[in-house]
Amino acid sequence: MLSSVFLPSLTTPAQLRRISSTLRPSAMPRVDADLKLDFKDVLFRPKRSSLKSRSEVDLQRTFTFRNSKQTYSGIPVIAANMDTTGTFEMAQVLSKHTLFTAIHKHYSLEEWKTFAANHPECLEHVAASSGSGKADLDKLCSILEAIPLIKYICLDVANGYSEHFVEFVRTVREKFPNHTIMAGNVVTGEMVEELILTGADIIKVGIGPGSVCTTRIKTGVGYPQLSAVIECADSAHGLKGHIISDGGCSCPGDVAKAFGAGADFVMLGGMLAGHDQCAGDIIEKNGTKFKLFYGMSSDTAMKKYVGGVAEYRASEGRTVQVPYKGDVENTIRDILGGLRSTCTYVGAAKLKELSRRTTFIRVTQQSTCV
Repeated sequence: MLSSVFLPSLTTPAQLRRISSTLRPSAMPRVDADLKLDFKDVLFRPKRSSLKSRSEVDLQRTFTFRNSKQTYSGIPVIAANMDTTGTFEMAQVLSKHTLFTAIHKHYSLEEWKTFAANHPECLEHVAASSGSGKADLDKLCSILEAIPLIKYICLDVANGYSEHFVEFVRTVREKFPNHTIMAGNVVTGEMVEELILTGADIIKVGIGPGSVCTTRIKTGVGYPQLSAVIECADSAHGLKGHIISDGGCSCPGDVAKAFGAGADFVMLGGMLAGHDQCAGDIIEKNGTKFKLFYGMSSDTAMKKYVGGVAEYRASEGRTVQVPYKGDVENTIRDILGGLRSTCTYVGAAKLKELSRRTTFIRVTQQSTCV
């Protein structure tokens, strides 16, 4: 018991927790009582600014990646590699704004070749996605060998903590030493560090925050996204690595909060769903138009690609009908306009400066994103 141990200069709860954890038998569960926050729990504190207009804000970032040594320039917002949002049509529009698209893994090699031949200007701002199976790797290799202008790889699994995934990242790095590798998903600093040291350049951060993800409900596993980004960015930047905040953004203010928390890139799914550039037909009900949007671990996705949900697992995604939103151009302008406004409120002339100018205020309530 703690009362029988000499504890010199024990003055804080954090110190007490550390001592307690060393005395607890290893078989006992551990509770991390430190406060963890989500986007909904904070607002930006405004600060003095010399900016006269939102038009003065520069959203372009330039990164040189630790392992690939490749240099990136653009606005670091990424369309998620979901089959409804990570489409070739989305990439055609986003690349015009120097935004990025992680293309979903279900396109065939022939479809990739057609896209590359017709839209070579887009290849600078797209990544080829892959799971961690042998068939995934074979397909990824065939795409990258056929289209050498693709320089980005997105290795995407639900659980980035498995030893198998770490070894898969190592294998891909050995096969493609000059490609920039995005890998995830994880939510803690130690795993960010391991994946970077294994060969990844950009770590995808987020378990369960997505609007059509049910991992937290089905498994009880997750991490509040704002705190995950803050902690993972700190770990990545210490190794000259980078992170993507993946999931949890439902409005432009959330995108700004992710950047303010230290994210280098922000990946969006639900905010880009429902547009002309998204896969799927328009559904009309009672005079209102919708498009389907679903998680890649949902019943819908599993039935579409592997014949259904395997007996040994549960579906960890939902299928929803999102209002039809027309051309994604309007949504892009709304997101980038909101981000520029955030920068003017805190006095950041460049997106690069936003995290240094950020002070978050904890709140008990705020306007709901719509």
